[in-house]
Amino acid sequence: MANLYQYQSSNVRRTWVLFIVFFAVILLIGYVFAQAYGDPSFIIFAGIFSIVYSLISYFASAKIALSLARAREIQKQDNPALWNLVENLCIESGLPMPKLCITPELQINAFATGRDPRHAAVAVTQGALQRLDKSELQGVLAHELSHVRNRDILVSTVAAILAGIISLIADVFLRSLFWSGGMGGGRGRNNEGEIFFIFAIILSILAPIGTMLIQLAISRRREALADASGVLLTRYPEGLISALRKIEQDNVPMASAKDSTAHLWIDTPFKGKQVSWWHKLFMTHPPIEERIAALEAMAG
Repeated sequence: MANLYQYQSSNVRRTWVLFIVFFAVILLIGYVFAQAYGDPSFIIFAGIFSIVYSLISYFASAKIALSLARAREIQKQDNPALWNLVENLCIESGLPMPKLCITPELQINAFATGRDPRHAAVAVTQGALQRLDKSELQGVLAHELSHVRNRDILVSTVAAILAGIISLIADVFLRSLFWSGGMGGGRGRNNEGEIFFIFAIILSILAPIGTMLIQLAISRRREALADASGVLLTRYPEGLISALRKIEQDNVPMASAKDSTAHLWIDTPFKGKQVSWWHKLFMTHPPIEERIAALEAMAG
């Protein structure tokens, strides 16, 4: 157990390194597009759009995620056993009690969302409630509450927002080529501007892919960190390990699985569905066998 703290700090450092790369990419894209246009108005548009988009996403992301998952908020009298498990873990970790929700999905899964601990929500599928025993369910809930305590929700939400902004700005730039007549549409462009314009076209195609890969790397890191933190919270690694084994063997499809919220779940919600090799390339979770092996190594 002693090396859990070292494992946590290592994952936090790596996540923030990746996060800084995100901001560097945004700055680079803004500079290149401005030089390509020869007009700072694009930066002004991008700045205003980014602020508005970020604020809407930041404050509404939890509500949207719960709605997409068809999650229903419950109170203590609706499921006292589940409520007491979450309440006890919150007392142990010093967290306020989050909104507690149940989704009708029969796949074993769960997720946490919300911009901070005071506005957090934890959702559990009906399948998890039916097929996990108490220690396994406790391990899953500790994993999700660890996302809240470690501010993983904020990091992943902002990462998703930044990736979305980059994709949208790149799309606006490419569409503007069509309406402006391509390279001839620029204003006051010199030879240096032409070079920046060609570079901007290449960047607008590759940047969304690159930022998506960074976002997925952050998602994988936060899952590993939440596994470690969850074990630290329960002091019982076998609970989460056993739950992950059941999740790995579960092939029940999830009707509400969405690409936009896939990174929130404790494991990919696309199990039991036929997915392409391209989709597998952009999976948001590390393989469960790797997560189990890491937990067994830390527990030992």
